[in-house]
Amino acid sequence: MTRPHRGGGLAASPVVPYPHGGLARHGNVPPGERLRVLLVEDDEGDAFLVGELLAETNSMIDLVVATSLSEARQRITGVDCVLLDLGLPDAQGLDGLRQVLEMSSGAAVCVLTGRSDEHLGIVAVAEGAQDYLVKGQVDGVLLTRALRYAVERKRADVNARRLREVELRQAESARLERGLLPQPLMTTDEVAVHTFYRPGRHAALIGGDFFDVVQTRPDRLYLIVGDVCGHGVDEAALGVELRVAWRALVLAGVPDDEVLPALEQVLMSERRLQEIFATVATTRLDLDANRATVRLAGHPPPLLLSGGRVVPVPAPGGLLLGVRPRRPIAYDLEFDTDDWSLLMYTDGLIEGRVGAGTERLDVPGLSGLLDEPANREVSLPELPAWLVGRAEQINGGPLADDVAMLLVSRGGGR
Repeated sequence: MTRPHRGGGLAASPVVPYPHGGLARHGNVPPGERLRVLLVEDDEGDAFLVGELLAETNSMIDLVVATSLSEARQRITGVDCVLLDLGLPDAQGLDGLRQVLEMSSGAAVCVLTGRSDEHLGIVAVAEGAQDYLVKGQVDGVLLTRALRYAVERKRADVNARRLREVELRQAESARLERGLLPQPLMTTDEVAVHTFYRPGRHAALIGGDFFDVVQTRPDRLYLIVGDVCGHGVDEAALGVELRVAWRALVLAGVPDDEVLPALEQVLMSERRLQEIFATVATTRLDLDANRATVRLAGHPPPLLLSGGRVVPVPAPGGLLLGVRPRRPIAYDLEFDTDDWSLLMYTDGLIEGRVGAGTERLDVPGLSGLLDEPANREVSLPELPAWLVGRAEQINGGPLADDVAMLLVSRGGGR
């Protein structure tokens, strides 16, 4: 690196040396945001020259110097770019570069070395450096531009990586959604099943709510709605496991009283934390007998729509799955007519607020919504979405938790 010329034109315009480069008034580089650059250089003369070069331009760069990697570790916080010499007392060559890249997190890294080695420069950039500069071949304008371009390239790389991570999360959520929200496995036309799912406002990604429908005989249908506590990929994956396990148990002909205890064993063996639990509601429909058997494990009860009335199914609430294993108590429900609907849902639908207070919609409030005259004009396939819209209207905004619903109807459905 050559020492800047001090004659003629520069004499009338004082140059501010390092460590505060870039304050001179004659600007060869367009000014931008102020950058903080850490120079890792053990040669005091070379460090002085870097400061001089930056002071020649209106670089808006603050220069901080470290003479070793160990000192750089202490000064790297808040730095936009690291300017690294490859010959240091405690690191040599690419080993030093790798250590700086590891410690720099979001900062750009440029190599400034006396080694004019094209192969080494290519390898350094391949390792992760934004640029490779050779001492003696850069002036103030080139150095300033290299530093600013390096910072922008680093930001572009970070943004591209974040975008890729978002795309991967969205793709992962789509795969989980296919697992959580399957197509009902049924052939009968005796009943119609309408499904609904909407993620909560906390993240537009899939949560731990799940449902499924399985027909095992021409006259028998099994339904499940469940909710794994928490939000995120782990909870959603556990929800998929529980749904698939439930479907396998039902198709295998496991006795009804043994299905939920077996499902609880799956939950307890697969959950990542002991505090993770799930709530579940299951229903067995016997179409020929026009009756249903409901089992609840800490889940809100289904709502029965029949004869113009809406009533919660009075099944025992039971314990959450994964808390204290206990067999849920079955409740037998006899349908009085061939025109009825059974609504199964997750608690995200009923946990919204009512007005500005702390009161929740809860099961009585949901029953009241279904009793509103306006819903008589809503078709059964559109009823779940209508319910969510009304719950959000009462809540004063989107519901915080995920909502999943199964609406199974026979005849007129009401």
